Amino acid sequence: MPQLIPKSVCVFCGSRLGTSPAFLSDAQEVGRALAQAGLRLVYGAGDIGIMGAVASAAKEAGGDVFGVIPQHLVDREVGKTDIQTYVITENMHERKKVMFANSDAILALPGGPGTLDELFEVLTWRQLGLHDKPVLLLNTDGYWDGLLALLDQIIAAKFADASFRDFLEVYDSPAAVMERLRAALT
Repeated sequence: MPQLIPKSVCVFCGSRLGTSPAFLSDAQEVGRALAQAGLRLVYGAGDIGIMGAVASAAKEAGGDVFGVIPQHLVDREVGKTDIQTYVITENMHERKKVMFANSDAILALPGGPGTLDELFEVLTWRQLGLHDKPVLLLNTDGYWDGLLALLDQIIAAKFADASFRDFLEVYDSPAAVMERLRAALT
């Protein structure tokens, strides 16, 4: 009998550690919690920054880790090859496509331009009706407050409908994120 693929959460986050120790601790807590909930981590396959931390924590807790990295980042992001599934894609667009296709929910942790790119692509797809997967944002130490204010400004200026804001579920703790993911996926 074939083994069933567990429900999966795609985590977008930084390949750097950032300035707050809470970024690292929340990433580690998310990784452990995903593993403990039996949810597979799908992520960018890097072994650096909070990206590497979330994967290492999931792996150390016995979780299933699925990493996707474009060839040009294998050395730069130190591709994490000691995981269950390690996929090398041709480019960033393929990476996002593979990560999204292999997940049932999306979670963004603190990160930089790459995280924003990934997050806004899945939000745009959601706005266009291309998926209905939950899209969650972990607002560690208020990191995403400026982004949330920008979204409100975009809506107020009528560049997006008010419903756009509803596509992004914002949480302040890994525990709250996990409560939502368990409800949606288990």
